Formats: sequence, C-alpha cells, structure tokens
Amino acid sequence: MRRPGLVLFDVDGTLVDSQGDIHAAMSHAFSALDLAPPSRVDVLSIVGLSLPEAVERLIPSISAEDRDRMVTVYKESYMTLRAQAPIEQTSPMFDGMRQVLDHFRTHPWLLLGVATGKSARGLDKLAQGHGISDYFVTRQVADHHPSKPHPSMIMTALAETGVDSADAVIIGDTTFDMEMGRNAGIKTIGVSWGYHPVERLCADRVARSVADIPRLVAEVLEIE
Repeated sequence: MRRPGLVLFDVDGTLVDSQGDIHAAMSHAFSALDLAPPSRVDVLSIVGLSLPEAVERLIPSISAEDRDRMVTVYKESYMTLRAQAPIEQTSPMFDGMRQVLDHFRTHPWLLLGVATGKSARGLDKLAQGHGISDYFVTRQVADHHPSKPHPSMIMTALAETGVDSADAVIIGDTTFDMEMGRNAGIKTIGVSWGYHPVERLCADRVARSVADIPRLVAEVLEIE
C-alpha cells in the first residue's frame, strides 16, 4: 500500500493573488501612525511572515505598542476591504489552481494542507469564499505558530496527518516558505508567479506555470 503523502500550500502569492488588499491594508496601518505608506515592493517582500514580524521588518525601530497598533489596524482594514467586494475579485485564485487542487484530490492517499501567515479568521473567509474549505485536511495559521521560516507549521501538519517528512512537500512563493521547508526537512517547490523573485527561492524545484505543479510534486515525492 502506498504511504500517504502531504502537499502543503502557502496561500498569498501561491494559491491566490491578494497583493492589492495586502498593500492597501498595510498603507492604512502606516497612516495610523502618520507614516508615509510603504512601496508595493517593500510590502510584498514581507508577505508570508506573521503580521508582527512583517511590521518589524518594515519598521525595525518600532516600539511594541506601535507595532501592535499597526497589526490591529491592518487586520481591521483587511477585513473591511474584503467586505467591499467578492473574494473572487479581491483575492482571485491563480488561473488553473483549482484544477490542480482537484487533480490532487483524485488521489486518496495524497493529502492537502495549508501553511500560511494568515490568521485563522482570514484563511477561513478566503477558503469559504472560494469554496475550498474541505480541500485541506490540515490548516496551519499564524495564530498558533511562530512566524515562518520557523518549521512549527510543517512539523504540526506532519504530526496531524501522520505523514513522514520524506513524503511531504511545501509549495510557496517566498524565501520564507522555502526556508521553512528546509528547516522541517521536507521537499520544496517554488512558484514563479508570486511575490519574491524566483532566483532567490533556492527551491528543490520551480514551477514556471500552475500546470507544472502536479508533475513537480510527482518528481519530488517520487510518484510513479
């Protein structure tokens, strides 16, 4: 019998394109402290980190009190933006991604999971909006773990599913995802359509298109 495998997905920049709302919410958070908004490039460079760590990367000298205030404003702004338009508009899935998820679900021994810097509330709303809530058997979020690239999310996902590290892979668009995978001792697949330059990812494999994902997963997990 085939040993179970686990395919973990990052969310922002990998499954969905949410950069517009992320940049707008972060700009609102900066405005709360009367600071000039960061550039889109700077904001995208910290996508994947948990919010407190992301704010500290953007403003290294920030106090804990101001950081926490910015995190609160960001969350409130993000949810407000989400309420103003359908999720398909604010955070559309990348073309072909649903078909890839459906493909993996035809293999009952291949489990799907999420490892994201989003909160549980944010992930729940996104998954419900796209109708993919029941696709993932393990969902690791920022509420319960240290920020990426700490391996806690992956180690917990492995423990929850009973999958060996040799049979697991993380798919993501940032260096934080790839470092997290290496720290946990699992395979890594970077994607070229995300928020970090692909040449920085240092992944085991790189997907140049969404359609590449099933083949690359088969390669790294040695699926015949």
